[in-house]
Amino acid sequence: MKRPAVLFASVAIAALPLSALTAPPASAQLFGGGIVYDPANHAENILQAIRALQQINQQIQQLTHEIQMLENMARDLETLPDSIADDILRRMRRIDDLMRDAEGIGYRVEEIEHEYEEVYPEDYGAEPPRQAVLVEEARARWLQSRTAYRESLQVTASVVSSAREDSESLDRLIADSQSAVGNLQVAQAGNQIDALQTEQLMQMEAMMAAHYRAEALERARQLVEAERGRARTRAFLGD
Repeated sequence: MKRPAVLFASVAIAALPLSALTAPPASAQLFGGGIVYDPANHAENILQAIRALQQINQQIQQLTHEIQMLENMARDLETLPDSIADDILRRMRRIDDLMRDAEGIGYRVEEIEHEYEEVYPEDYGAEPPRQAVLVEEARARWLQSRTAYRESLQVTASVVSSAREDSESLDRLIADSQSAVGNLQVAQAGNQIDALQTEQLMQMEAMMAAHYRAEALERARQLVEAERGRARTRAFLGD
């Protein structure tokens, strides 16, 4: 009795399809066409895709930060759109030319040492030169003083003209510094403002030098004229 039952069971198992012997797990679902859907596997694939997207997003953010750093570095290296260095040098050369072209006794030390004693003698000795020579020398000294005052006015006029140009340059520098896009432009604007202040100080020194030169020559002329008068008085009165 047992043998026919075992045989019947074997035949029944053999008659079953192969898919029934390899049934999907309890969480899987069988669709038409024999496609098996595994929710756990599908969820794991979605998590892996999300992790991959997160990594890509982090890489994109890192690249964005690096690009911003490069852009900031590039802005820091940008120079000012214009420079007033040439304008400053041009104004200083203009004043320097006026000082170099000074007539008569100029500003050079060796020139003062050699010519001053000739034009402005300390005394005339016991017998002053004849009248014609004295008049000629007096006129030369007067011309020295007159020329020195004229040159002093020229230097002053040049400084005043430069002050107007400096004001325009300062306005440009302030505008450039306010719109600066990097540290280099800020530093350049500050350096040019310092150079502008230095130029103004040098111009003031040149103007004061021209003024004091004119005053010194005029004072020297007055002293020589006084000495000439005493020499002529001594020559007229005798011992």
